[in-house]
Amino acid sequence: MVSAAEQMAANTSWAALGKASDLRNRILFTIGLLIVYRLGTFIPVPGIDANALRDFMESAASGIGGILTMFTGGALGRMGIFALGIMPYISASIIVQLMTSMVPALEQLKKEGEQGRKKINQYTRYGTVLLATLQSYGLAVSLQSGDLVTNPGLYFIVSCMVTLIGGTMFLMWLGEQITARGIGNGISLIIFVGIIAEVPAALAQFLASGRSGAISPAVIVGVIVMVIATIAFVVFMERALRKIHIQYPRRQVGMKVYDGGSSHLPVKVNPAGVIPAIFASSLLLLPTTISTFSGNQTSPIMSTILAYFGPGQPLYLLFFTAMIVFFAFFYTFNVSFKTDEVADNLKNHNGFIPGIRPGKKTAEYLDYVVTRILILGSAYLAAVCLLPEVIRGQLAIPFYFGGTSVLIVVSVTMDTIQQVQSHLLAHQYEGLIEKSQLRGKGSKKRSGRKGAARR
Repeated sequence: MVSAAEQMAANTSWAALGKASDLRNRILFTIGLLIVYRLGTFIPVPGIDANALRDFMESAASGIGGILTMFTGGALGRMGIFALGIMPYISASIIVQLMTSMVPALEQLKKEGEQGRKKINQYTRYGTVLLATLQSYGLAVSLQSGDLVTNPGLYFIVSCMVTLIGGTMFLMWLGEQITARGIGNGISLIIFVGIIAEVPAALAQFLASGRSGAISPAVIVGVIVMVIATIAFVVFMERALRKIHIQYPRRQVGMKVYDGGSSHLPVKVNPAGVIPAIFASSLLLLPTTISTFSGNQTSPIMSTILAYFGPGQPLYLLFFTAMIVFFAFFYTFNVSFKTDEVADNLKNHNGFIPGIRPGKKTAEYLDYVVTRILILGSAYLAAVCLLPEVIRGQLAIPFYFGGTSVLIVVSVTMDTIQQVQSHLLAHQYEGLIEKSQLRGKGSKKRSGRKGAARR
């Protein structure tokens, strides 16, 4: 049997969007702040030699420069005030989440509810400032060493650092405002818009290469088919679940005995989402970013790192795979799906897995199931992230196309659509409640008039 909520969700149509004024205002608010973000990517950092920077980014567009430009929405290619993007905040939040599972004091803060969450968010902001300071200093020194600055010196380094740190903190504030007063996750939407904004230019460059004969038409058709197949595969895997059957015993409330119900515990094939891919990418990008921008002034050690860990290199692919697998397991078991806590929650609510004793045995069974699922999930993540890298290197595609960006775009799109549908469903519920209240008032009025006539 289908529940009433499921029937209502199935009948939810996008035509109801015009009637849901609150949802419409949220969407307009979100679009407005994202437009502010896009405008900020065109405001340059003071002291940059625009011509030298443009020539440099054109030469590095197919390598690390293309990766960074894709994640920052083109702000790095133009050296805008949002050149660092939102990545320092994401790195800080991931680090704080990982530390929360390992440091007892932070774990206790997490259990304190709203006040603990506010303190953890504050620590994340402090970490964002620290990471943004380190990255902005490295970027400013690298720009100066690469002769991409009009007036090098201490004044440029300080002004560049202040501008870039302020831009990252402003982006963090925009993301929090979108999450609180808009629709969807603000930080994810900022990354999503940055990636999508670069797609038309990259696609035009790709088609222009085919028109000039640099790339054969068969390669163009093959890449387009592969992109569509990858998106379909990501959607399928992100919606895939392993349902663990949960049984609840009979219970007695007063003089009534209620039958025991049954439910299921959904475990995603990829419980960690895009976090392993993002964190692995950020680890690989930190050293190579400085090496790339420093130009001829790169030290021998950094030159060796860039040679062996550049995009498409065997060690880069091997290290990328190892990091994705490691963070998939580590983040799942320590943050997103703690089997001990899940087992304790089931035991506290009198739920149990048929054939498995509650408590420690349940936790061991969940460890066994989630480990087997993660073997498939981490392999899926590694395949999606590495396949475009290998194909791009073999076919000499003139723009950056990576699996991490595809994962982010698809995941954020699915999450935002689900939130819009939930708002539409809530609006339908409110409409039904209002109609029932009006009918109730109408029946009371009619009964009141009939009573007066009888008198």
